[in-house]
Amino acid sequence: MSDPAAFIRAQTALGAPSIVPEIRLHLASEVTPLWQATEATLSDSNVPPPYWAFVWPGGQALARHVIDHPATVRGRRVLDFAAGSGVVAIAAARAGAATVTAADIDPFAATAIALNAAANGVAIAVETEDLIDRASAWDVVLAGDVCYEQPMAGRTTAWLRRLAAAGTTVLMGDPGRTYRPTDGLVERGRYQVPTSLDLECRTLQETVVWQLLPAEVE
Repeated sequence: MSDPAAFIRAQTALGAPSIVPEIRLHLASEVTPLWQATEATLSDSNVPPPYWAFVWPGGQALARHVIDHPATVRGRRVLDFAAGSGVVAIAAARAGAATVTAADIDPFAATAIALNAAANGVAIAVETEDLIDRASAWDVVLAGDVCYEQPMAGRTTAWLRRLAAAGTTVLMGDPGRTYRPTDGLVERGRYQVPTSLDLECRTLQETVVWQLLPAEVE
């Protein structure tokens, strides 16, 4: 696909996430047509599924939390990890973060984040390199819905705990994914997020914003 921005504009419309109406994003109104369009148009490019076109519960909860508690990020260097649509990064920018980086290895997500940042009038740096195991260059790391698949969850959690041990504030938004860590968490907020049965197993997901603590020294 030579023009990812054109593809995104053609397959989505600007809309507001259910619990973050302050933010406008390029979103898909239906799941199946976008998946089919992605497969048909990008079948030879090894592009991941279009997760960037939907606002997942963990990201919505984090975005809501950051907007409602701007001191969490105000004046600080913020990373939105596995950013997808960039909703959390946009929320951090709106809340007064000094700098915001949105990281996602999917190049179409990177384009979607840039389009969404422009739609909201905020400045966000976009990173497509795999940042896991990189030393922290941020004061706050925000990670929504990163515990749905075992290898990624384990690798990501271990890295985030190392960042926390180095003094970075790490917040995770999670609606009860299978591979969320079971210890070393402090609840910072709880949200009811409306969801689609096309994407989730229920129409309302209770989603928690957790602060991830460093691993205990054995």
